[in-house]
Amino acid sequence: MFDKLEDTRLRYEEVLLELSEPDVLNDNARYQKLMKEQAELEPIVAKYDEYKTAKDGIEDSLLILEEEKDEDMRELAKEELAQCKEDVERFEQELKILLLPKDPNDDKNVIVEIRAGAGGDEAALFAADLYRMYCKYAENNRWKIDTMNSNENGIGGFKEIVFMINGAGAYSKLKYESGVHRVQRIPTTESGGRIHTSTATVAIMPEVEDVEVEIDMNDCKFDVFRASGNGGQCVNTTDSAVRLTHIPSGIVVSCQDEKSQLKNKDKALKVLRARLYELELAKAHDEEAEKRRSQIGTGDRSEKIRTYNYPQGRVTDHRIKLTLHKLDSIINGDLDEVIDSLIAADQAAKLANIDN
Repeated sequence: MFDKLEDTRLRYEEVLLELSEPDVLNDNARYQKLMKEQAELEPIVAKYDEYKTAKDGIEDSLLILEEEKDEDMRELAKEELAQCKEDVERFEQELKILLLPKDPNDDKNVIVEIRAGAGGDEAALFAADLYRMYCKYAENNRWKIDTMNSNENGIGGFKEIVFMINGAGAYSKLKYESGVHRVQRIPTTESGGRIHTSTATVAIMPEVEDVEVEIDMNDCKFDVFRASGNGGQCVNTTDSAVRLTHIPSGIVVSCQDEKSQLKNKDKALKVLRARLYELELAKAHDEEAEKRRSQIGTGDRSEKIRTYNYPQGRVTDHRIKLTLHKLDSIINGDLDEVIDSLIAADQAAKLANIDN
């Protein structure tokens, strides 16, 4: 680990030197690439410096204890020694986490698909609640929302909604949200006051660039149709909605939220690239089934991951056995505690794999 840390420090110093060179300053693409690399290396180097300072503190304290006769000074040295040993242990663990292989998709925007599952209208209303939850979480992080397609049920719910969240690091936070979300509550349509269980599925996919997934347009079939809706000026009066069928995979994508057919086509292609990329990721995961089982799930749409229980005001994430009695704040976008716990559990599992 420490050889790698020394290499990281050397590379960090090289990057700083390169950034000061006139030809780099005049090459915007290269400059941006180096700035990104500097931002990734800086926290590792800073933590390594803290670690080395704590190690030096241990040596200094031991030297004082060896040479000093004054009891007050010896007591201070003992306290300093204990603190430095504690810091070294903590910094070692933090450095291990910082050196874990980074998911190449972590900095990307995400495409989110939410679909109503079992439960009829109540499932569609729950899908709408999840959509609002992620929108508010995005607002808290100053990320932007761009709706790509929606299919309402007429009473404020969504049979399906697809949208993009644009923001640095969006995938790193939201990738753990893929799976089946379950709600337990009394539906507004329930006259007998009985608690019902409904579900919605969430899929989180990184936005994919053209160069990452090439699509042969000869494999695609485009159909245009008139956008549907609940009325009002947003409903199109021309055939601007687009249905894209990718023949080899059978994937069908519809986009109708833009008034421009060209914009809807562009959004449909973005969703198709993300879905094809997700299929490739799933194949790679299946090849490492044992490894995947020991980690927090990040992509299986069929996995039941979380329950929102309204009568008890609790949210339970089943993967990490986390239960929080703060449903109101979570459903209003306060997801930090849940997501931070999932990230910590994933890091712990990866560290355990390395240690073994």
